[in-house]
Amino acid sequence: MSLFKMTASPHIHGDESTHTIMHDVIIALIPLVGWGIYAFGIRTLYVVAVSVISCVLSEYIYRKLLHKTNTIGDLSAVVTGILLALTLPVTVPLWVCAVGGIFAIVVVKQLYGGIGKNVVNPALAARVFLFTAFPKYLSNFTSFGKSYGLISNYESDVVAVAGATPLTQNISEKGSLIDLFLGNHSGCIGEISELLIIIGGLYLLFRKVITWHIPISFIGTVAIISFIFPLGGAQNLEFMLCELATGGLLIAAIFMATDYVTSPVTSNGRIIYGVGCGLITAFIRYFGGYPEGVSFAILIMNLLVWYIDMFTRPRVFGGAKIVKSK
Repeated sequence: MSLFKMTASPHIHGDESTHTIMHDVIIALIPLVGWGIYAFGIRTLYVVAVSVISCVLSEYIYRKLLHKTNTIGDLSAVVTGILLALTLPVTVPLWVCAVGGIFAIVVVKQLYGGIGKNVVNPALAARVFLFTAFPKYLSNFTSFGKSYGLISNYESDVVAVAGATPLTQNISEKGSLIDLFLGNHSGCIGEISELLIIIGGLYLLFRKVITWHIPISFIGTVAIISFIFPLGGAQNLEFMLCELATGGLLIAAIFMATDYVTSPVTSNGRIIYGVGCGLITAFIRYFGGYPEGVSFAILIMNLLVWYIDMFTRPRVFGGAKIVKSK
């Protein structure tokens, strides 16, 4: 006699899996890695490789030691490693990349039970940890077009830009908006080419890996605030476009804020979540001592996802009303 395990309806069969979703994300990120190699040289590949290897090995060893099922085949650790690397400057010491990968997987992901159970985004949490623990390696950036090899002399390779991102520069120092959009400027490996980030986001939308709700509400909130309240005597439109094209706003809004595990499941919840990320990002950029607030904004909103889901959960219709007998 056959036994069937029955669960609540609806019963829908789909071809999507964690592996296929992560595979699509990797495809969307490959152009950013390629642009990083073009902009900063072969060292970009070393930074990405060390970050990915440290993430995959950390997950494999941790689960092996605890006699848990091997999950490296779902490619989630690979995606975490790539995203972490793309948020770092190319001159960062390779051992720092490895420390970040271990922290992302072991502390942020596996200690909470593995994929699907982490509270905050592992790559962003690792970036904030590295910035706090090793600020001098993550506080300055390299010149576009200078090729960096395996050995990098941090003291001589960084450009004279103090702060978290090129947002610290005056608008006149950042170059034309076209250069900012295409990626012809200094910055972290994966955040400089807004064009390729948008193309990657459109691919994920086409593949239905992400929805528009979080990226549009996140980016739109920052756009509205920066347009209404420009700084430094800049024109409203110029300041807004500059705020959108510099820093890690686009890559975070498209690739990190949309993380399935740490973002709301309802459409309305995703809009609230995105607006919250945008408000906190703008607040930190305007009033904080740290010029880029994207990472902190997403991590803060990650902690509020449970409440957002509870607040925006749809009403259930058609259920039988239970009447208690006297």
